[in-house]
Amino acid sequence: MNRPPVLLLGLESTIGLAIMRELGRHGVPVCGVGRDATAFGRTSRHCTRFLLRGPGPLGRWLPEMIAATRARALFAFSERDLLDLADLPARIGDCDILVARKDPLARILDKARTIAAARACGIEVPVDYHGTPDRWPVVLKWPDPLAVWDGLEAQGAPLHKTEYCADAEALEAALARYRPLGLRPLVQSYAGGIGIAQMFYREAGRTTLYFQHEQLHEWPPEGGIATLCRALDPRVLAEQRAKSETLLNAVGWEGPAMVEYRYDVANGACVFMEVNGRFWGSQPLATAAGAEFAWEHYRRRILGETGDAPPYRPGVTARLMVPETRRLWRVLAQPRRIPDPSFRRTPWRDLAGYLAGFLNPAMRYYVFSARDPRPFLTDIANMSRALVAPVGLPGETHIARRMTLRLRSSLAKWWARRAAQPESRA
Repeated sequence: MNRPPVLLLGLESTIGLAIMRELGRHGVPVCGVGRDATAFGRTSRHCTRFLLRGPGPLGRWLPEMIAATRARALFAFSERDLLDLADLPARIGDCDILVARKDPLARILDKARTIAAARACGIEVPVDYHGTPDRWPVVLKWPDPLAVWDGLEAQGAPLHKTEYCADAEALEAALARYRPLGLRPLVQSYAGGIGIAQMFYREAGRTTLYFQHEQLHEWPPEGGIATLCRALDPRVLAEQRAKSETLLNAVGWEGPAMVEYRYDVANGACVFMEVNGRFWGSQPLATAAGAEFAWEHYRRRILGETGDAPPYRPGVTARLMVPETRRLWRVLAQPRRIPDPSFRRTPWRDLAGYLAGFLNPAMRYYVFSARDPRPFLTDIANMSRALVAPVGLPGETHIARRMTLRLRSSLAKWWARRAAQPESRA
């Protein structure tokens, strides 16, 4: 069985690792592309060949890499890569660029436009405030995070995916931080509840593969990336699924997409958050549950298969250990740093669940796999080196430097507090 090879951008991400493992299990040769030699995905047994990204824009070095690997398909999921690839031809040589084209991608990335489309499809959406809000708290979000990333980074300002403001004073203070930069985030009404994500593979206006999960834990705890998530039965929230499909039709979407909501179990409200027109952070859970979106993309677009995908297995759970551990620490030791007013702490239950997860044979992990252990070992080695090596090593990514600085700062503060305590006396 000789399947056409794939070029995959992003081996330093758990998303890229999940895509590689999924395609590799189906016998697809995967040539992985990373930003530096520390990318943990390069050590996977499914990585046929590892290459470093070239300098400058993708269009400068990608055609030569495609020719050298004889790749028939290219996978990418970083929004910056997707924007760059959307400006390139849909096919380079014999390689199909399996990402969205410019117009549908622009519609998905424009949050204000997507919210308007969701409202027109009968989906409950947050209220946008342009003046003084009439209810609190409110949430600040960026309409297009990529458009403000560089400006915030240049000024040393963090990019908050979600920022909560409990009253008018807090809102004014938050907005004042961005005025010198000429920036203003969206000010939206708060939606409580848990995160629900519905994933689709769309072709010719119909769904050929569907998956949904609930985000049991997130980092940060008030809302962010899923650190512990569970596959939901596809019959749950069936009405909301139909609305999501109507929305994807309205924006003309083809291929993989995730529609995210906040679901309030008490009143049944399902409030729209966003559409991700790409592979997503919880991809490892979908793969573990048998919802193979990367394989679906490949088999339909490259192999020309037309049958629908098999159903997935509900109840499968997966977790992302480093941010899940940070979440536990926040819940146990730093509860005042959780701004979400609806967040209810259950510290001892969370601690017990965290420990019990290691004994649960059904638990799956974003990085660790008994059948493919080397990426996990590489990731541990990378984190260990980051703790002891000088910050700013050649090739070290900005994210790694930032995480290293934060961890060192936390350790230093902990040691200072301990040193300041009087010694115990017998």
